[in-house]
Order: sequence, then C-alpha cells, then structure tokens
Amino acid sequence: MLTAGNLIRENAHMAYRVVVERLEFQGRCGVAQAERRRPQPLAIDLELGCEGTPSETADHITKTVDYARVAERIVELGETQDCALLEIFTEKILEMLFTEFPVAKVSLWLRKLAPPLSQMTGSVGVKVERSRMAHQPQQTDPVPSLFLAQQLRRLPKGRALDVAAGSGRHALYLASHGFQVDAIDHDEQAMAQLAATAQQRNLPNLTVQTVDLERKTTERPEFPKQTYDVIIVFFYLHRALFSALIDSLKPNGVLLYETFTIDNYLRHHHPRRWEFCLAHNELLRLTSTLRVLSYNEDERDGANGPGAAFTAQLAAQQAATGSLLHT
Repeated sequence: MLTAGNLIRENAHMAYRVVVERLEFQGRCGVAQAERRRPQPLAIDLELGCEGTPSETADHITKTVDYARVAERIVELGETQDCALLEIFTEKILEMLFTEFPVAKVSLWLRKLAPPLSQMTGSVGVKVERSRMAHQPQQTDPVPSLFLAQQLRRLPKGRALDVAAGSGRHALYLASHGFQVDAIDHDEQAMAQLAATAQQRNLPNLTVQTVDLERKTTERPEFPKQTYDVIIVFFYLHRALFSALIDSLKPNGVLLYETFTIDNYLRHHHPRRWEFCLAHNELLRLTSTLRVLSYNEDERDGANGPGAAFTAQLAAQQAATGSLLHT
C-alpha cells in the first residue's frame, strides 16, 4: 500500500494499473492427455502496472495499454497452446505481455473453472506477480526495452534500422511485428549469431551487416538518404552519426533513441568514460531539426540490465515531404 511520502522506487515509475477482471476463455491444459483433448473453461484476472500517469496518455488508446488487445491475445494463446501445466501456460502469457505491451509489472491469477476433481466445487489455479526487470524470457535474447514497447504503436510500419544492434533484441522484436529490419553493428560474431537466430525464427525480414560505425569517413552508405521509416538506437552514443541518422529518415519517419546520461556516470561510474554519456538536454540539441514526440530524462529500473540507470529517452519525427528543409 502506498502512503503519502512513501518513496518506493518500484512505484515511482508505475503510476497506474490496468485491471482485467475474470476474462473467461477456452484452453487446453492438463497433465492427462484426455484432459487436453478438448478445450476447457479457464479464467484469468490481470493487473498490469504501467509507467507514467493517466494524464500523459493524452486520452488516446495508442498511448496506454489496450486492454481489449490484451484480452484478444490471451484468447488467441488459449486457442493455440497445449500445455500440461498451468504454470507453463502462465509463463507463456507473461512472455507475451512483456514482449508485446508496455507494462512494467504483471499480477495474474489463472485458473481452471471446472477442474477434473470430484471433491472440487470451486476453481484451481496459479497466481504470479512479476516485474519486467525480474522476468527471465524463455528465449535466449532478453526482452526489448520498455521504451520501445511503449512507442511501438506510434512507429510507422515499413523499413527499420537498428544501429549498434548488439545481440539484436530490438531488431528481433521489430521483425516479429512485421517491420523490414536492417541491423548493423561492428561485432561480426554478434551479427552472425543474429542472422542465425532470425533464420531459426523464420524472420526473413531481418538482415544484418557488420559496419564500423566509428570509422573516420564522410561517406556513410549504411545510412542511405530518406530510406527508413524507423531508426532505433539503444545504449550507444557516437555524436558524429546524428546528421546521417536524421538524413536517413523518410518524411514522417521516427527516430527512437535511449542511452545513458551524465548522471549515470556520476552516480554509478558507468559507462567507463563520461564522453559516452549525454549531457542534460543534449539529445534534444543533437536532433533539433526533428519534431519531438516524447522526451524524458530520469532514473529507471532495469533500463539496460539489473539495477537502476539514468537515461534519456527520445521519440522524434522527421518533417513531412512538403516541410523538409533544403540546404
């Protein structure tokens, strides 16, 4: 329970909850094969912890958690999954929620409404509380950044570029949502592994390229002009690239950027050099020709691994065709 003046970090960024009460659907779940042969009635109660405040949603469904879509996806899982244990089905639901929706914490109660027990007159089920930071996904790659999940619905579908993609968690996330994704990074081994993972997951819409992003050159073929609907950069900072990044956006294209601020270096001594951190409001200055859709500097839990980190988050949009400046 929160009280006035209670400074609990977990609740500082999780300002409201979306509640889904007693969603009933059909699912195949049971240890015995006979129990899984036909769907049985299941029910779930959900509390989804959301960041921000209700006023920040601007009275628009794309700025918050769409509970109708949450219900639809749970019903789809019920129709397609075949699990011996409710615990396994619960993990599949958690994986879906953390991957597809901008939620910071999930509390759920999943239960069988008609369990095959003669003595049982009520339901039997599983209750779980899990934060995004504590969630360990079933896949080998970590869950995407909460900021990317929050901004997904405002990204124009089309071609996307993941700069300094690393292990590729964000590239895989966008590719799984139908984007044509180009991932670039200097790490040849990481790009080879990402290509293999995309092939294993049947994601032909994800391509990789090994690129030295910090080479000294004026030619940037990896950033063709007016090519990308979306460009994302997470936890990488090379200031010389910003002009090329902006020029590579299509009209109305969106840039998503998140990385450490100087506060993180001063408080946690990470990254190892202060030059790898943004000064206050520096990200706004580096992208001043774009229209700001969302900007925030704050301390967040689990921004890039365990523990809290100070980061800047920006969503900004290129001008429409008629509004582009020509020099």
